[in-house]
Amino acid sequence: MRNLNKITQIIIGCAIEVHRHLGPGMLESAYQICLIHELEKSGLDIKTEFPVPVIYKDIKLEKGYRIDILVENKIAVELKSVDAIIDIHHAQILTQMKFADLPLGLLINFNVKLFKNGIKRFTRQ
Repeated sequence: MRNLNKITQIIIGCAIEVHRHLGPGMLESAYQICLIHELEKSGLDIKTEFPVPVIYKDIKLEKGYRIDILVENKIAVELKSVDAIIDIHHAQILTQMKFADLPLGLLINFNVKLFKNGIKRFTRQ
Protein backbone atom coordinates (compact mmCIF):
# COMPACT_ATOMS: atom_id res chain seq x y z
CA MET A 1 0.00 0.00 0.00
CA ARG A 2 1.35 3.39 -0.98
CA ASN A 3 1.49 6.23 1.51
CA LEU A 4 -0.45 9.45 1.03
CA ASN A 5 2.58 11.49 -0.04
CA LYS A 6 3.53 8.99 -2.75
CA ILE A 7 -0.05 8.83 -4.02
CA THR A 8 -0.22 12.63 -4.03
CA GLN A 9 3.02 12.82 -6.04
CA ILE A 10 1.58 10.43 -8.64
CA ILE A 11 -1.68 12.38 -8.89
CA ILE A 12 0.14 15.70 -9.30
CA GLY A 13 2.50 14.16 -11.87
CA CYS A 14 -0.48 12.93 -13.88
CA ALA A 15 -2.16 16.35 -13.63
CA ILE A 16 1.03 18.06 -14.78
CA GLU A 17 1.13 15.74 -17.80
CA VAL A 18 -2.45 16.66 -18.70
CA HIS A 19 -1.78 20.39 -18.27
CA ARG A 20 1.42 20.15 -20.31
CA HIS A 21 -0.51 18.70 -23.26
CA LEU A 22 -3.76 20.66 -23.02
CA GLY A 23 -2.78 23.94 -21.38
CA PRO A 24 -5.33 26.28 -19.82
CA GLY A 25 -8.69 27.28 -21.26
CA MET A 26 -10.56 24.01 -21.75
CA LEU A 27 -13.67 22.69 -20.08
CA GLU A 28 -13.31 20.88 -16.77
CA SER A 29 -14.80 17.73 -18.30
CA ALA A 30 -11.96 17.48 -20.84
CA TYR A 31 -9.35 17.71 -18.10
CA GLN A 32 -11.22 15.15 -16.04
CA ILE A 33 -11.30 12.57 -18.84
CA CYS A 34 -7.61 13.04 -19.55
CA LEU A 35 -6.62 12.93 -15.88
CA ILE A 36 -8.63 9.75 -15.38
CA HIS A 37 -6.73 8.22 -18.30
CA GLU A 38 -3.36 9.18 -16.79
CA LEU A 39 -4.33 7.96 -13.31
CA GLU A 40 -5.49 4.62 -14.69
CA LYS A 41 -2.20 4.26 -16.57
CA SER A 42 -0.33 4.91 -13.32
CA GLY A 43 -2.01 1.92 -11.69
CA LEU A 44 -3.86 3.85 -8.98
CA ASP A 45 -7.30 2.67 -7.90
CA ILE A 46 -9.75 5.42 -8.86
CA LYS A 47 -13.47 6.01 -8.74
CA THR A 48 -15.10 8.83 -10.67
CA GLU A 49 -18.11 10.91 -9.70
CA PHE A 50 -18.07 9.04 -6.40
CA PRO A 51 -21.28 9.65 -4.43
CA VAL A 52 -20.87 10.85 -0.85
CA PRO A 53 -23.89 10.74 1.45
CA VAL A 54 -24.70 13.75 3.57
CA ILE A 55 -26.13 13.08 7.00
CA TYR A 56 -28.21 15.77 8.64
CA LYS A 57 -29.66 14.80 12.00
CA ASP A 58 -31.77 11.73 11.18
CA ILE A 59 -31.80 12.30 7.41
CA LYS A 60 -29.34 10.62 5.08
CA LEU A 61 -29.06 12.06 1.58
CA GLU A 62 -27.45 9.21 -0.37
CA LYS A 63 -26.01 11.44 -3.08
CA GLY A 64 -25.45 14.72 -1.30
CA TYR A 65 -22.06 15.27 -2.93
CA ARG A 66 -19.98 13.76 -5.68
CA ILE A 67 -16.21 13.58 -5.56
CA ASP A 68 -14.78 14.19 -9.04
CA ILE A 69 -12.09 11.53 -8.55
CA LEU A 70 -11.53 9.38 -5.48
CA VAL A 71 -8.01 7.93 -5.45
CA GLU A 72 -7.10 4.80 -3.48
CA ASN A 73 -10.17 5.41 -1.29
CA LYS A 74 -8.06 8.03 0.52
CA ILE A 75 -7.77 11.21 -1.54
CA ALA A 76 -10.54 13.40 -2.94
CA VAL A 77 -9.57 15.21 -6.14
CA GLU A 78 -11.75 18.17 -7.02
CA LEU A 79 -11.17 19.58 -10.50
CA LYS A 80 -11.79 23.12 -11.67
CA SER A 81 -11.22 25.15 -14.78
CA VAL A 82 -11.90 28.65 -13.47
CA ASP A 83 -10.27 32.07 -13.54
CA ALA A 84 -9.63 31.96 -9.79
CA ILE A 85 -10.11 29.60 -6.90
CA ILE A 86 -12.42 31.16 -4.33
CA ASP A 87 -13.45 30.28 -0.78
CA ILE A 88 -16.46 28.20 -1.89
CA HIS A 89 -14.09 25.85 -3.77
CA HIS A 90 -12.12 25.32 -0.55
CA ALA A 91 -15.38 24.63 1.28
CA GLN A 92 -16.41 22.06 -1.35
CA ILE A 93 -13.29 19.92 -1.00
CA LEU A 94 -13.27 20.20 2.79
CA THR A 95 -16.93 19.16 2.96
CA GLN A 96 -16.30 16.20 0.67
CA MET A 97 -13.39 15.11 2.83
CA LYS A 98 -15.48 15.44 5.98
CA PHE A 99 -18.50 13.47 4.80
CA ALA A 100 -16.39 10.80 3.08
CA ASP A 101 -14.02 10.64 6.08
CA LEU A 102 -10.92 11.17 3.91
CA PRO A 103 -7.57 12.35 5.26
CA LEU A 104 -6.49 14.30 2.18
CA GLY A 105 -7.89 16.32 -0.70
CA LEU A 106 -6.47 18.02 -3.76
CA LEU A 107 -8.10 21.00 -5.42
CA ILE A 108 -6.74 21.29 -8.95
CA ASN A 109 -7.46 24.25 -11.21
CA PHE A 110 -6.28 23.61 -14.76
CA ASN A 111 -7.07 27.14 -15.96
CA VAL A 112 -3.69 28.57 -14.98
CA LYS A 113 -0.58 29.35 -17.01
CA LEU A 114 1.84 28.04 -14.38
CA PHE A 115 0.44 24.74 -13.14
CA LYS A 116 1.93 24.90 -9.63
CA ASN A 117 -0.38 27.89 -9.04
CA GLY A 118 -3.38 25.65 -9.66
CA ILE A 119 -2.81 23.01 -6.97
CA LYS A 120 -3.92 23.20 -3.35
CA ARG A 121 -3.55 20.35 -0.85
CA PHE A 122 -5.94 19.96 2.08
CA THR A 123 -5.61 17.71 5.13
CA ARG A 124 -8.11 16.91 7.86
CA GLN A 125 -7.00 17.34 11.42
